Amino acid sequence: MKYNSTRGNEYECTSAEAIKTGLAPNGGLFVTDSFPQFSLSEIDEMKDKSYAERAVNIMTKYLTDYTVEEVTDCVKSAYNTEKFGTESITPVYKLNSGVYFLELWHGVTCAFKDVALQILPHFMTKAIKKTGDNRTVIILVATSGDTGKAALEGFKDVDGTKIAVFYPHDGVSDIQRLQMVTQEGKNVAVGGILGNFDDAQSGVKKIFTDEQFKAELDKKGYMLSSANSINWGRLLPQIVYYFSAYCDMLKSNEIKLGDKINFVVPTGNFGDILAGYYAKKMGLPVNKLICASNKNNVLTDFIKTGVYNKNRQFFVTTSPSMDILISSNLERFLFDIADRDCNKVKGFMDNLAKDGTYEVDEEMKTKISEVLWGGFCDDKDTALTIKDTFENYGYIMDTHTAVGKNVYDQYLFETGDSSKSVILSTASPYKFNRSVMTALEGSQNVDDKDEFTLIDNLFAKTNLDIPKSLGELKNKEVRFNDSVKKDQLKDFICNKLLG
Repeated sequence: MKYNSTRGNEYECTSAEAIKTGLAPNGGLFVTDSFPQFSLSEIDEMKDKSYAERAVNIMTKYLTDYTVEEVTDCVKSAYNTEKFGTESITPVYKLNSGVYFLELWHGVTCAFKDVALQILPHFMTKAIKKTGDNRTVIILVATSGDTGKAALEGFKDVDGTKIAVFYPHDGVSDIQRLQMVTQEGKNVAVGGILGNFDDAQSGVKKIFTDEQFKAELDKKGYMLSSANSINWGRLLPQIVYYFSAYCDMLKSNEIKLGDKINFVVPTGNFGDILAGYYAKKMGLPVNKLICASNKNNVLTDFIKTGVYNKNRQFFVTTSPSMDILISSNLERFLFDIADRDCNKVKGFMDNLAKDGTYEVDEEMKTKISEVLWGGFCDDKDTALTIKDTFENYGYIMDTHTAVGKNVYDQYLFETGDSSKSVILSTASPYKFNRSVMTALEGSQNVDDKDEFTLIDNLFAKTNLDIPKSLGELKNKEVRFNDSVKKDQLKDFICNKLLG
């Protein structure tokens, strides 16, 4: 399996090189030269396997320069009951006869990013050795809330690595911020960007294409890489849980082999839903991928019109991990539906950088409508969905998952499609306890309470186990109080990691 850039075919490389580098030298994203195929019989065979066995089966098809033993070692280190609170790693919860939740938040930081970021450091360290590189890798991460903590936890004190995480200073939940600023480890640094997530993401991408800065780092024995979903090593593990959900539903007789199901994905950066698209390309029986957005509905508009336009008001919402107007992984999707025309994709990205907008052609619009359906909901409807679902089913969701549930309800009403549907549940409700408790009991009963009182109140209300890592935050030391201007990221990296 070879990898190349979405913006040009001059950078063909192995998976180890793609994972180590993160972003292609020309600013594009690494993509595979083909998609491995799984027959229905092969999918059926996986239904009786463990999550780890399913992961090895799928990942080895892409990581062809890793040995099976190397991939197995990575998987065993990442997916175990010590890191995840359940043997199934990503369990499927049945809400009713047609709707299911794929719970992706049982890992160490209580968000779906753990599934990828517990294994990425193992991919990365092996990639460095396999490519004969002796430099220390500096991992740069822009986060809208969840990726940052998951990356910090995954890379803390990993030999040969340092990591800097940048989050929007006023754009994450209190629990998300506490998770990051109390992070332990000798090789970590955290900065709050005085701006939004797009400022952080654009700043990090700019550094990756700064040849002078990279040359200076190289002289000092450092290289750059990423733990954002622009890195192939982040995206690949997410493909696994789509297959795993289907296999679990087969095993529990919720579906029959070959039945097509919908996946509903709350997403801002398009990485999580892209993994579902790749699973469909590999032979997984997927009917529709339903893209759920909050009030920052740039993806909804794109799916419906073919016009991507980031020139709009940015909203800070109760689902902050989706407060994004530049969806990086959409570039990989465009590359595929443009029949791998890198010049066309580069044109789109150049227009986005220059004018903040681009429009795809009619053929591409048709392809989008065949596989995607888009919808969005605001904070008010998010809260109502949390409350209604809890009162009707006793199931409690975080705000991002609630966006998914609300958009699924819209889809069902508009299309009448009764296919069984799996909503990706992306974070523990405890990570967004203030918004969840406000939805359940009203702001008058919440506004004067601190985060840890709200955690206790949410437990009393729902009896959902409090994740150990969140309960322990109360007594952790705050290590990082740095605020960073969006044009000073390089100075922060040099001062905090190279000093």
